[in-house]
Amino acid sequence: MESNYHTLKRTDNQMLMITHLAQLLTYITGFGGLIVPLILWATQKDNVEGMDAHGKAILNFQLSIIVYCILSIPLILIFGLGILLLILIGILAFVMPIVNAIKASNGELPSYPLSLNFVS
Repeated sequence: MESNYHTLKRTDNQMLMITHLAQLLTYITGFGGLIVPLILWATQKDNVEGMDAHGKAILNFQLSIIVYCILSIPLILIFGLGILLLILIGILAFVMPIVNAIKASNGELPSYPLSLNFVS
């Protein structure tokens, strides 16, 4: 008789919350906000229930932030609109991981606004 032990996923809302909060490493290291959640998602998506959906949402959000930052650079030359966009991106990139970490701790699915779908 075979065991389904390897196919069972555990519910770990703390791991999901840590994965969302790991995005804030960008403010400390400059690049950790993409790499650490990517590593956590890649290693835990088969073990933790909901990690696949949360990890994909985080990666899509982080890649979207990078694209928006790159697009705002030329807009700096046009009446400084790029500076305002960079400020808004910075605020959004700080607040949304905290909001979604709280959602993850309550067992809810994440929602990142203006997130482009790179990983599906």
